[in-house]
Amino acid sequence: MSAALAAVTLVGWALGAAPAAAIDVKLTMEEAKKALEAGRVPMEKANTPEEVKKVLQQASLATRVGADPEKDPCGASAILRTKRYRLEAFGRQEATESKKQKKDVRMPEEFIQKVIDMPNMEIEVQLCGDDEYFAEGVQVVFQQNGKTIKPIDVSPAERGRKNDGQGPAYRSRFTARFAYESFDPNAKTKVIIFYPDGKMVDFDADFSKVK
Repeated sequence: MSAALAAVTLVGWALGAAPAAAIDVKLTMEEAKKALEAGRVPMEKANTPEEVKKVLQQASLATRVGADPEKDPCGASAILRTKRYRLEAFGRQEATESKKQKKDVRMPEEFIQKVIDMPNMEIEVQLCGDDEYFAEGVQVVFQQNGKTIKPIDVSPAERGRKNDGQGPAYRSRFTARFAYESFDPNAKTKVIIFYPDGKMVDFDADFSKVK
């Protein structure tokens, strides 16, 4: 597809390396605090801008499926903002704020509980195309075992930004939210992006490998 090659980034915070166990829809407070710690500890050990950048890069790769954006910036890939993704991200924030304030900073339990109770998983989709407004009106769905799952809402796509390197000239992104109850968190899934002009991009995502 020449007019709009897509690099789909479904994004945010991630786990470190972990065994496949499917997306965690239900978490206990103890499990949530362990996820915070899993995000906090690597950031506590990062003492230079380069080390911080490496921690963030590793975090984003941990929940990514599809193409590696470092090797194929406009290849199809995805990161899902799961509950663990958000908790680990907040753990990194705890570490950052603790260093700034020179004391331990921790998220209150009521805040953690709100993450545990989140009914929806957010995805961020990144697309490449040939003009600034190529992504206007795009939609995304999941397909599992012949069933099409639609998001509960989709944000308008951003105006395209200049894309460095080879491939289409512009990059845009948008977010969508899917209700946890609407999809199988342990299933092999096809993510499908639809353009208003009838074009389509799809890629496979194995949810059983993402927590």
